[in-house]
Amino acid sequence: MTDATSQGAARPRTSLTAADKRTQRRNAAEKRFRLYGLAAIGAGMFFLVVLLSSIIGNGIGAFQQTFIEVPVYLDPAKLDKNGNRDPAEMAKVSTFGYNPLIQDSLYQLVQDKGIATEYEDGGDMKALISASAAAQLRDRVLANPDLVGETVEFEILAASRVDGYLKDRVTRDSITEDKNIDAGHLDLVDALLEDGTVHKSFNLAFITGSDASESRPEQAGLGVSMLGSLFMMLVVLFLALPIGVAASIYLEEFAPQNKFTDFIEVNISNLAAVPSIVFGILGLAAFIQFAHLPQSAPLVGGLTLTLMTLPTIVISTRASLKAVPPSIRDAALGVGASKMQSVFHHVLPLAMPGILTGTIIGLAQALGETAPLLLIGMVGYIATNYPDGIISGFMSPNSAMPAQIYEWAKRADPAYYERAWGGIIILLVFLLVMNVIAIVLRRKFERRW
Repeated sequence: MTDATSQGAARPRTSLTAADKRTQRRNAAEKRFRLYGLAAIGAGMFFLVVLLSSIIGNGIGAFQQTFIEVPVYLDPAKLDKNGNRDPAEMAKVSTFGYNPLIQDSLYQLVQDKGIATEYEDGGDMKALISASAAAQLRDRVLANPDLVGETVEFEILAASRVDGYLKDRVTRDSITEDKNIDAGHLDLVDALLEDGTVHKSFNLAFITGSDASESRPEQAGLGVSMLGSLFMMLVVLFLALPIGVAASIYLEEFAPQNKFTDFIEVNISNLAAVPSIVFGILGLAAFIQFAHLPQSAPLVGGLTLTLMTLPTIVISTRASLKAVPPSIRDAALGVGASKMQSVFHHVLPLAMPGILTGTIIGLAQALGETAPLLLIGMVGYIATNYPDGIISGFMSPNSAMPAQIYEWAKRADPAYYERAWGGIIILLVFLLVMNVIAIVLRRKFERRW
């Protein structure tokens, strides 16, 4: 056998237009990888849809509330015995004086509509009425004393059990051992619902209202907590942004490269990975126990969240400064600019989109934190009143949205569990808006070179 024959037998002829086995294996591996990627995206989207569906399904009911339309006769003999219509004198009548008026009016309404019932007086129907109804009627009368002596159409908050019954949260089987309501009350609700006296409407008080005690879940709202979160975010913004940007500019543009700056950089990276509850312990020790600032105040919460947010802002700002090409600095220095002028007039404007994005993402992260607020007492305070002014907004005890959601989730009444889900919806809307703002600002200030 000659050499030519052996070489010809060892190398089979192949065509350039047909893929060989090795190329086919590579193409098959690439297709599998694409399928794996699509499967991963599909799985992520599936779980996201399940999560959002669960949140919306459980929380959408918090944005609706059940009311009872009742004409209430404001008896002057009970509310204004002297007949002076003086709010100071009328304020001496507590909510205990208003409760019988509401209950008797509801009983009379049932009698006038000819609804058959086993109850003999208005006191038996108090299970249908929220415990906050008397206080709301009292506030309305004190705001307008001329209403005394008239019959006023009053929209009464229904009790949480009644609200839960119309939202399928409470069933006839589940109330067999419930001491607050019985089947006869639900029969009344069905009759009044058919008549139009009982109805559900949009619950604006859930967004603008304040928290309530465990006996009045139907009155609880998130408004005061939202204001507490706003004051905390203002503290974080006005402290974390200038300090973080200034520290980043110094470390990236002016600081010499030595062991000390390396030590600082390593610690900044480590602080970004520290659990948030550690910052809560630090805030408790530094701002409450040492500085004696008021507990549960948004100022303390903002200072604690500032410590937590600073590493994120420093890291994102340094990355944005480092992304600016060195040629920009060299060109500025070449035409006679000082080091500071080159940084503040050329480098910083080009890095601004990344700085703003990192800052807003850091604020969004701080907005959703609960663990640091646990340590400074913002979950132990029931935020029932709006602050009197700006100073009070920073210094008076308050709560925050994530802390309020956590507090509601702990309470026994299922109505609070529904409100916790509703609070999550509002919190997600805030986070979505902040991320959209970050995207808009990045595109607005973005410059290409």
